[in-house]
Amino acid sequence: MAAAENQTDAAKRNRFTRFLDGVEWLGNLLPHPVTLFAILAIGIVLLSGLFGWMDVAVTDPRPAGSAGVADDGMIRAVSLMDGDGIRRIFTGLVSNFTGFAPLGVVLVAMLGVGVAEKSGLLSAAVRSMVLSAPPHMVTVAIVFAGIVSNTASEVGYVVLIPLAAGIFYALGRHPLAGMAAAFAGVSGGYSANLLIGTIDPLLAGITQEAARLIDPSYTVVATANWYFMVASTFLITIIGSLVTIFIVEPKLGKYNPKGADPTILDDRMMEPIADKERKGLRWAGIALLGVLALMALTLLPEWGVLRNPETGDRINSPFFKGFVVWILIFFVATGYAYGRVVGSMKTDRDVIDAMAAALASLGLYIVLVFFAAQFVAFFGWTNLGAITAVTGSQFLLNTGLTGPAIFFLFILLCALINLSLGSASAQWAVTAPIFVPMLMLIGYSPEVIQAAYRIGDSTTNIITPMMSYFGLILAWATRYDKNLGVGTLIAMMLPYTIFFLIFWSAFFYIWVFALGIPVGPGSPTYYTP
Repeated sequence: MAAAENQTDAAKRNRFTRFLDGVEWLGNLLPHPVTLFAILAIGIVLLSGLFGWMDVAVTDPRPAGSAGVADDGMIRAVSLMDGDGIRRIFTGLVSNFTGFAPLGVVLVAMLGVGVAEKSGLLSAAVRSMVLSAPPHMVTVAIVFAGIVSNTASEVGYVVLIPLAAGIFYALGRHPLAGMAAAFAGVSGGYSANLLIGTIDPLLAGITQEAARLIDPSYTVVATANWYFMVASTFLITIIGSLVTIFIVEPKLGKYNPKGADPTILDDRMMEPIADKERKGLRWAGIALLGVLALMALTLLPEWGVLRNPETGDRINSPFFKGFVVWILIFFVATGYAYGRVVGSMKTDRDVIDAMAAALASLGLYIVLVFFAAQFVAFFGWTNLGAITAVTGSQFLLNTGLTGPAIFFLFILLCALINLSLGSASAQWAVTAPIFVPMLMLIGYSPEVIQAAYRIGDSTTNIITPMMSYFGLILAWATRYDKNLGVGTLIAMMLPYTIFFLIFWSAFFYIWVFALGIPVGPGSPTYYTP
């Protein structure tokens, strides 16, 4: 009996593996990511011409008179094939590239990371952390750290994900599995956290404006989903760790460094920590304390210079909006302190060389960003993303469901829309005026609606090239496997999306409707006019 069950389980795993292999094969039929984004950008231009000629339009769900709402209340496809469109392409090509938000964040952060890497700090720190650590607990720690890093979102993408790959390699495990675990935590678990992050007040403000279409006095606070997000942190940590250990790592198999960039495969990663390195780590720790003290002085006191100068708020403040600067300071300070002790950083020239080497390693990413930035800009200019979002929401309206089960469909629809409209705030700004009033009218509170939206938005981040940091993750991954394609990355991350969607949605239903626990402090489950 047991043998038959084991054979059945093995057959299911084989079918799932074959499915992922099929996804990878189909995905890798696509051209090089740079070529792909170039083709997509051209395709958007051509498609906009067709849709513009057909005068494709949908009703804008935002209130009349709001910023960006047309006088006739419609969202129309904008053609880039006419004279105005072609002129806009030519004049905006450079600004699309230089204004692409992740580019500046990555370049600035990498200046600091380069100092820490070149000094030897990252190698020593990784070795000190992992050489005696149980392998499976390392996986849990990486997923958890990725989720918590969302308080200051950039640090997870530009620091933790490549660091996780190095940790797994140091342990003799597949580095791409470490990268996948971190990516799943940072991006797949984007809306789970122990702390209130910068995205919380942003989404709450959008939800509040949408709720006021029904109730002009309704207020949604930044902590509206806090209870549920805290609980979700541990759920996503468990699921992400299990998927990494039992699905992703076995499918990747044993790592073959033949196709890797030799500069990232440091054979010293498994060597014991020397006395000089221990001393360097202690001084790096002292430098860390100094940076943390400086951070506290700029944020905690009433007179903190990086608090919101108008409201005094700590969350919605220059401190978090400019957090990438702290990443730069943190790595330069700790890296230089370590390097001075061990002798790898002696003059300012060593620091400069380290920064230059870090940026030189991002050549492929910069090329990819140029074309990705054009695609994202064209997609926004043509209104095709907004039209997709509104069309999808109309489908939900037409289902006729009113019970709690409607949230399963709502979450799935948000996940699908996220594949074409990658920004959480941009997607919610367009869809909240539809979903929030609609679900309020059948009895559900805006806070619960927002919590459900965040599940759908987060779970497909890791499989959509529309996510602004997807290109960066792909660039990191190709350093370990130069032949890796978009299909391989999507197939590697797809199991996380599937299991996050299933279990997070079920957890939401149990939390809200079976147990009746509020999603946040003062957040009702039902709305009563």
